[in-house]
Amino acid sequence: MNIKASRKELVEVAKGERAAHLFIKGGTVINVYSGELLKQNLAIYEDCIAYIGHSEHCIDKSTKVINAEGMYVSPGFIEAHAHPWVVYNPISVTSKVLPLGTTTTVNDNLFFYMHMGVNGFKKLISDLKQLPGNFLWLVRLISQADYPGEREWFNEQDVQQLLELDDVVGTAEVTRWPLLYHGDPFLQHTMDYVKKLGKISDGHTAGCSYEKLNAIAAAGVSACHEAITAEEAIDRLRLGLWTTLRNSSLRPDLAEIIKLITEKKVNISRILMTTDGPHPAFIEKEGFVDGLVRQAVGLGVPVMNAIQMVTINAATYLRLDDYIGGLAPGKRADVILLPNLVDFRPDLVIANGEVVAENGVLTASLPEIDWNQYIVRKPFSFSTSVLETSELYLYPHTTNDPVPVIYFRSNVITQRKDIELPSKNGFADLSAHEGLLNAVLIDRNGEWIVKGILERFAVNVDGMASTYNTTTELLVIGKDHKAMAKAAAKVYEMGGGIAVVDGDEVVLEIPLPLTGMMTADRSFDVTVKYHNELLFALQQRGFPFHDILYTLLFLTCDFLPGLRLVPFGLYDVKSDEILLHATPLSNIFFKRTN
Repeated sequence: MNIKASRKELVEVAKGERAAHLFIKGGTVINVYSGELLKQNLAIYEDCIAYIGHSEHCIDKSTKVINAEGMYVSPGFIEAHAHPWVVYNPISVTSKVLPLGTTTTVNDNLFFYMHMGVNGFKKLISDLKQLPGNFLWLVRLISQADYPGEREWFNEQDVQQLLELDDVVGTAEVTRWPLLYHGDPFLQHTMDYVKKLGKISDGHTAGCSYEKLNAIAAAGVSACHEAITAEEAIDRLRLGLWTTLRNSSLRPDLAEIIKLITEKKVNISRILMTTDGPHPAFIEKEGFVDGLVRQAVGLGVPVMNAIQMVTINAATYLRLDDYIGGLAPGKRADVILLPNLVDFRPDLVIANGEVVAENGVLTASLPEIDWNQYIVRKPFSFSTSVLETSELYLYPHTTNDPVPVIYFRSNVITQRKDIELPSKNGFADLSAHEGLLNAVLIDRNGEWIVKGILERFAVNVDGMASTYNTTTELLVIGKDHKAMAKAAAKVYEMGGGIAVVDGDEVVLEIPLPLTGMMTADRSFDVTVKYHNELLFALQQRGFPFHDILYTLLFLTCDFLPGLRLVPFGLYDVKSDEILLHATPLSNIFFKRTN
């Protein structure tokens, strides 16, 4: 991290020889270093804190004085594990969370890199430096579902280029953690490389036993946010991992895992908290990092500890505590003024020495970004006429053998369920089985198609299509092949997004032109509206769960239990077996035209 103010200037302000630009007077400073609440003044010069104490010696007529009587002066909050692509984009999510007091976010680059490559993503990083606050990055080493050409795209040279950038603080989570466990050479080498750079390696160890966690820790992983019980959390803590307590839209687990602190009374110095990429409506209702602090305190965590977990602890984990995470001379001036220690909603937010929000409203300007300038991957590289082929959407079935069906046990966990289905014209006939839906994943380059059948995803979906999934390929679901084709064509027309079709009518369309995952809109409110419309539409049609975005996201991953649609075929994760291989798309189109 760099600072604008020179050390000489900061020393002069501290001694009263130079005037401060901002002076916060009479507030109660939350000192996360000592754990004290202290009635003190705070002086800011350029982007840094220069003085904290009782003197007013660095005020002159040019200094802007902020009266903080009756207020609590806190370090800005830090979200150390953010996913800035959950329909919202980096600009729209910053516009929402910065006024809530989160002055630093550390962000997963997955879909940006998948669609921009190394050069486009480097330019994006540079341009987003214009954002108010600190917008930092973690770099993925692999995707969340293996695909043809993955290792060429995520290659050593490009990944190392990104890891060397100042705004990149380390490697992002490896969701396919068994690769680490089994000693993948590229991952092992890159873990060593990032350690030499003095940066972190974020982790993801969902479902990993204590014994296997030993190997993951030995591989160089720094942290994990996947504990869903206090026992799982203490396992990670005992093995030296920074342990991140999660409360997200998909996994609102804080009430359980916080028992690590409230009941087990562990040392909190290596504990963080994260929202882990919640959907837009969750942020609208629950807040962001402010919501984590609010809930933790409500569950019995002392106020100081709750704030330390999202300030100094997070900064120390990120190896940035020389710059952020606390209020002290020489640190960046990321400061929030809290009216009380109950709501944790700031009246004033200062980021890098500038007032950026007041009373929950953003006052800082946001950059104008043309997202298209970074993209190197075309939305679709085949003719839309391909999508008119009815056979595209039907599951091949010519025997009396049961068909393996993707049965949803929860939002994101599936299991294999073998069902006897009649065959009609060489395809599985679902007409007598309410709740069974055809599902296909179509390569955007027109190379392949993968097919499956879903149960307990929804009941009455004629057709829907979505590029919002972890492959960003075209996922099409439904019971009516004509409606499925229409939904697919609508998403094609939008250049990415989500569409729902009833009969011959498009009843919902959500354009997501930015990598197929995000709006290009600067408004966070738009993303909330889109999310709510999508969830309502699917729940009306029988979707039984609470987080539709993560259901779509992880249906096409290859690391969670059950059956999945991945680029190589219908995949059984537990047995590591492809049950139905991907088919060249040209085969199906050729049959139709002949």
